[in-house]
Amino acid sequence: MDLTDTQRAIHGFLAERIEADGFAPSQAEIARAFGFKGVRAAQYHLEALEAAGILERSPGRARSLRLLQLPDGPRQLDLPADDDVLRLPVLGQVAAGSPIGADIGSEQVVLMDRTFFSPAPDYLLKVKGDSMRDEGIFDGDLIGVHRTSEARSGQVVIARIDDEITVKLLKMGQGRIRLLPRNPDYAPIDVQPGQDFAIEGLYCGLVRPNA
Repeated sequence: MDLTDTQRAIHGFLAERIEADGFAPSQAEIARAFGFKGVRAAQYHLEALEAAGILERSPGRARSLRLLQLPDGPRQLDLPADDDVLRLPVLGQVAAGSPIGADIGSEQVVLMDRTFFSPAPDYLLKVKGDSMRDEGIFDGDLIGVHRTSEARSGQVVIARIDDEITVKLLKMGQGRIRLLPRNPDYAPIDVQPGQDFAIEGLYCGLVRPNA
């Protein structure tokens, strides 16, 4: 199957992001990177790459994309043959709206195939609100969190602001930090000097109960 120049470029972009971040970009991130008006265009090109045998995806699983071929040739990537099951605790709630307090008293554990996420998450948080809907994150979803205190501008992060927890798109520059929603109905959060702010982890995929 012949690929278009755009599809070849997306193939290269995917390889670069997976190598740099350890996991695939979302359809929304692909759309932003290539100037598409919506995620449907990104989905169309991903479907073409999948049909060409270049990548594989798990339906209904965000960021579940895995490359089967490198951009510079048909060499197959060595995919892990690890069938271990992840036991992921649901540690509480995270706001996709205004920040809310994290309820960490849950004893719920979800068993997941580790191939649904990359990198493997350390825990799950239940989303409350719809401020990240254009990222494909909806109210009631369980999002995987890779625990880290470091993140780059443009990544979706789980952040703590004065003991409140939220999931947002991180933007840093010109001496300020902003947490951006992915829903125009919500306003950005500007982190003010003196606020207790920390990155708690990176968003690395989701599961949708009863999907």
